[in-house]
Amino acid sequence: MNFLKRERATLERTVPSLDAQLAALPLVDMEKPGNPAIGIFRRCGGAGLVIPTAHGGAGASPLDAVRVQFAVGSRAPSLAIATTMHHFSVATIVEMVAMKTGTGFEWMLLEAIAKQKLLVASGFAEGRSGASIMSSFLQVVRGRDGFVVSGSKKPCSLTHSMDLLTASMVVPGRGGEPELAVAIIPSTSPGIERRPFWTNAILAGAESDEVVLDNVAVQEKLVTYLGSPGQLDALQSRGFLWFELLISASYLGMAAGLAERVIEAGRGSAAERAQLGIEILGALAALEGIARAMAGEEGENREELARALFVRFTVQRAIESATALATELLGGMAFIRSFEPSYLRAAAHGLVFHPPGRFSALPALAKYLEGEPLVI
Repeated sequence: MNFLKRERATLERTVPSLDAQLAALPLVDMEKPGNPAIGIFRRCGGAGLVIPTAHGGAGASPLDAVRVQFAVGSRAPSLAIATTMHHFSVATIVEMVAMKTGTGFEWMLLEAIAKQKLLVASGFAEGRSGASIMSSFLQVVRGRDGFVVSGSKKPCSLTHSMDLLTASMVVPGRGGEPELAVAIIPSTSPGIERRPFWTNAILAGAESDEVVLDNVAVQEKLVTYLGSPGQLDALQSRGFLWFELLISASYLGMAAGLAERVIEAGRGSAAERAQLGIEILGALAALEGIARAMAGEEGENREELARALFVRFTVQRAIESATALATELLGGMAFIRSFEPSYLRAAAHGLVFHPPGRFSALPALAKYLEGEPLVI
């Protein structure tokens, strides 16, 4: 079958054996808390997906990463979400190295992530209504050798499996003015506590619980300064691009997993099955277009970020349409006999909850169309 063939081939090339191992597990087993999928991902070397080969990783391009997350989403929705947060965090570190905005320690960190198969959780503003993804949930004071941070991040995917936590924070800047910064915090640091938070059965396998930081010391060398909290600089723009691409691809992959069941079963007419392909592969092609542009862009990437948001909301619409059609084509008996179709449909709609929300973004996108700079 050609549907999903290219994307799963990309997954096999970049993270060998992961797809086969996920395919061998029942969906219900991979979506429970404590499921084996995250451990399989770690053992297969998935942690190094977007890390350049020079630092021991797979060297996946943005295009490769989109296809990988699409393929993972079709097999294991919770794993796709958890690993999106990992890849987004790691890609931010990769961008620090590429832009030479970090402390010089980042390349050693990338090598450690790839070689030791470390998992990185994202402590950005996910889950906070109305917050920018780069907003900080941390309270920060200067310490003797860096900073002391406190706060609570919920939900935080990979809560229980993470080795490192990346987090945005507003710090007393080097020139006296507040600065936005990114901190990299070892998960074994004294003062870090994990608490239950996620109570929904949908995507429960992503380990999206609460991480509490109580006076956690962060070394200066693990902090990268980004400038004024009110400005969207080049690094933040690239981070946004990575996040929107990977999270959209992951949820679109879940819709593809549902459509795959329709195609395999030969449900509906040829025209109806083709319509599923039009919805899903058309949206995927749009994501791939942004990914290709990312690979050739320099600077702040604001144009591509704006276009990425238009594409992300196009993906949301495609998911709505495709999952509704696929569920109808599978029919009532499929609904009665298996939880998988209804689960995949519900999980795929989770994209609407990730920042920026469509209704909050629409005014900024309208102003962008009229010629103003994008402000999200």
